[in-house]
Order: sequence, then C-alpha cells, then structure tokens
Amino acid sequence: MNQIQMAPLTPLVKKLIIVTGAIWVIVQIILERFAGLNLSTWFILHPDKVVNNFWMWQTFTYMFFHALSPFHIFFNGLMLWLVGSELERHWGTKFFSIYYFTCGVGAALVYCIGVALYAIFSGDHTPLVMPVMGASGALFGLLVAYGIVFSERVIYFMGFFPLKAKHFALIAAALDLSSLLTSGFSGGEVAYLCHLGGAVVGFTFLWAHTRLKLRVTKTKLKKSGASLRLVVDNEKGDKKDPGPKYWN
Repeated sequence: MNQIQMAPLTPLVKKLIIVTGAIWVIVQIILERFAGLNLSTWFILHPDKVVNNFWMWQTFTYMFFHALSPFHIFFNGLMLWLVGSELERHWGTKFFSIYYFTCGVGAALVYCIGVALYAIFSGDHTPLVMPVMGASGALFGLLVAYGIVFSERVIYFMGFFPLKAKHFALIAAALDLSSLLTSGFSGGEVAYLCHLGGAVVGFTFLWAHTRLKLRVTKTKLKKSGASLRLVVDNEKGDKKDPGPKYWN
C-alpha cells in the first residue's frame, strides 16, 4: 500500500487557494470587519434568496467565503491542497475544474432544495434563512473522487490511525450523515447536508462520466470492427473463384 504524500501545488489548486485567501483577508477582514462594509451577504449562500429570488450566483460564490475563524479556511485549504492537487495531476486541470465546481454548485443546490422541503413539511424556516459559506461541499466531492481513484492509498486519520482512502471517504460521509440525523437541519453550525450533497453529486458525476465513456468506446469499437475483414484460406480456395475470401 502506498502512503499519501503532499503533492506539489497544481495550477488550479494554487489559484483557488490564492483567490480564497485574498477574499478572506481583503473582503471579509479589511473591508467588512474593519471598514464596516457589508459585501459577503451578496455572495455567501442564502437558501431563501436562491429559492425565492433566484440569486443563483450564490451557489458558486459561496465557495470562496469562509468563517472569520482561521481554522475554517486553513483546514479547507489544506484539504484542497492534499486531495485536490493529486486529482488535478491525475485528471488534468480541465476535467478537475469541471468536477470541482460541479460538486460545489451541486452541493449548494442539494442544500437549498433540502432545506426548502424541510421548511415546507416541518414549518421550521430556520435552516432556510441561515447563510452557508465555505468550500466543504466541493471538498467532499474531491474526497469521494480520491477514495475512488486512489482507493488503496493510506491516510492517517487524526495523524495516527492508518486507513485506506476508500475507507476514509466512507467514514467521513457516514459521520456527516449521522451528524445530520442527530442534530437536524437547524442544529449546530455545520451544514452537513451541503457536505453530503457534494459527496452525492461527485459520485453521480463520476458514475455518469464513466458510463458515458464506456458507451462512446463501445460505439467506436463497433464502427471500427465493422470495417475489419480477416483474409482466410486464400490459397485453398475454389480455383474457379480466384478472389480472396473474407471473414467480416
């Protein structure tokens, strides 16, 4: 089994970390905390604004905003570096960027739909008006992909417990699911449904992409196979028919 190693920063991961860090320092700390401007309310995810007012851009921009506590942005950035750089090197920047943002936007949509349905059936509108920020939804999608692509690699959970990447991804998803079920939509400060949404969207994306590639490959093989002909028994053929014989 291979142990996980810190991969060098890849182009898109590096840009994502720089942009996210710049937004955190310039917008959230300098312009908002010290200058008193209220800018992030337009860009972090407000499910009620997305559902009622169609502020769809928030399903994208919320990924670049984090809590003022440095631990939130630090651990998200570390996870992006650790997992994202490996996947970008494996897939290439183009596919990685499509996957990353699909997971992030998909996680936001799953969350908005989930809390909207919860508000309708329970009458509790608290989760619907609670803002959400951070790249954790997209990161859970990356974690699922890492568990699939590098399934046998070893991750040291909490720095001590060796786990295969596929098992680590399953445990992380199970912990989030159990936390969601025990705390509920309006319990705690963590948007567990957003995390799970990113994981589900990521798995579905990879499953659909794999199925599509297999279908395209089979179609190409059928087309190329139709034009192949194998020449057989040409020397012992009917002397009256000098032409070669084929197997189509």
